[in-house]
Amino acid sequence: MPAAALALALGSAFVHALWNLLLARARDLEAATAIALVVAVVVFAPVAGSLWRVEAGAWPYIVGSAALELAYFILLAAAYGRADLSVVYPISRGVSPILVLVVSAAALGKGSSFGQAAGVCLTAVGILLVRGIRGPAARGVGFGLAIAATIAGYTLLDKEGVRFANPIAYLELVMLVPSAAYVTAIAMRGGAGRLRAELRGSSLLAGLATFGAYALGLAALQQASAASVAAVRATSIVIAALLAAAFLREAVGRARFAGAVVVAGGIALLALS
Repeated sequence: MPAAALALALGSAFVHALWNLLLARARDLEAATAIALVVAVVVFAPVAGSLWRVEAGAWPYIVGSAALELAYFILLAAAYGRADLSVVYPISRGVSPILVLVVSAAALGKGSSFGQAAGVCLTAVGILLVRGIRGPAARGVGFGLAIAATIAGYTLLDKEGVRFANPIAYLELVMLVPSAAYVTAIAMRGGAGRLRAELRGSSLLAGLATFGAYALGLAALQQASAASVAAVRATSIVIAALLAAAFLREAVGRARFAGAVVVAGGIALLALS
């Protein structure tokens, strides 16, 4: 893997973990998420316009992915308000590739290898370590699994949808509906005051980072294989655990951190198999 691609993939992993941290730190998670979504759509609109290519075949995938993205952000805001980032993030990012693999094998008729099976087992062990036997950490498991299902869903749709559109233009259209719906819902429930209160640097940065992580990942894919890029990006799970311990003061003990590392290893094995 070229050094430039490695740097881009690591940058994508860090930026992805960062925007999750920024949202998890917000006082009003829902309002902060709404602001971040609007910022992402507005700032990257010129980029999407300059790269515009959207064929008719992309629209069914755009509609389906937009619905799943909306569910994803709703669940994400709810999860970070009730459970630890260091639990929700590894489980959601670890289970989603497994779900994609299962659906691909069962519904799409694609086979799986020994390495992929080993990756699934390794990820499962890591999730058990992250969850723990009992205690408050278990609260994040349900959220993590639900979020993983939405990630797997829009991943499968997007994989097909981008065949008919430029990836940046496609993502811009996908994010339009969630951002508009989310902002409208927050404004109706708490008025513009909630949104103004979260119009701060961290929310703006989170919005830039949501698209930024994707853009860095695309840049890495131009210089290296998809498998190697996905494997490196799995380090976001470990990065998120470290950020949660440092900035959110979460109880990321040895077992939970080891679990995050094992989950990342399982995803890397899945990607490379």
